[in-house]
Amino acid sequence: MATADAPVRARRVSSRAKNDAVLLGAVELARAAALDVASSPDDVGEHLGTSAEGERLMSHRFAAGMKGYRGWHWTVTLARVPRGRVATVCEVELLPGDEAILAPEWVPWSERLRPGDVRPGDTLPFRADDPRLEPGWTPTGDEELDEVAIDELALARQRVLSPQGRDEAAERWYRGSRGPTAPGAVASAKECTSCGFLVPLQGALGQLFGVCANEWSPDDGKVVSLDHGCGAHSETDVSRRGSDWPAPAPLIDESSIERVEVPGAASAPGEPSSDQGAQDVTEGTGIA
Repeated sequence: MATADAPVRARRVSSRAKNDAVLLGAVELARAAALDVASSPDDVGEHLGTSAEGERLMSHRFAAGMKGYRGWHWTVTLARVPRGRVATVCEVELLPGDEAILAPEWVPWSERLRPGDVRPGDTLPFRADDPRLEPGWTPTGDEELDEVAIDELALARQRVLSPQGRDEAAERWYRGSRGPTAPGAVASAKECTSCGFLVPLQGALGQLFGVCANEWSPDDGKVVSLDHGCGAHSETDVSRRGSDWPAPAPLIDESSIERVEVPGAASAPGEPSSDQGAQDVTEGTGIA
């Protein structure tokens, strides 16, 4: 009996297994086994070949003729006992080949949420072990330490960004649409680091990023990298020029009078009524 320390021999397929005449010749037996499982005789197609699975163990493959199963094949595994001359069916299964159309790899529901999927009213489940977060600052009673941690670094929260969370955010922002490789940044002559509308961030992220505060910029209110850029830079070298369509000179009509009726104002004694005034205006303009 083998012990736990005894070496385990690797199972090898001998050349005799590859040339087992009994198993090689049992094509019709394998086909009959596949037909027993298939729904229709047309579902089992031509014989595609064999493959040795082990000593006195061989699989026959047949093309699958069902609609929607292009590239799949029936696999019927046969075996025989030592010195036996009769093959026995071990199993029949439908397997995909190299050109088979397969369903996408299963993704657990907990991993299917993607950035941008959260809509108004949605709430993400709480993650107590989120590696992007770590415990925040607990007041120690030391006024100097607490003042720096709470007032300057804003760490007085239950959890704050961990180094991993900070690095992931920096990587995502820098390679995103507001980093140095964005089309607008490539076409810009100047970077955000010299723009007067840049609001720097605190902490380590402030070494790479800031917030744009220019309402004319497409990045207004967004986090941008310091080497990002756009055409709304505060120090552009383009001077303001006049309009290509200048406003025409005003037209002054000095030959007619327009009487404006003020609501609630009564006519003074001796002044014409509103109807008479409207008639005078009509006569003055030559309108019948």
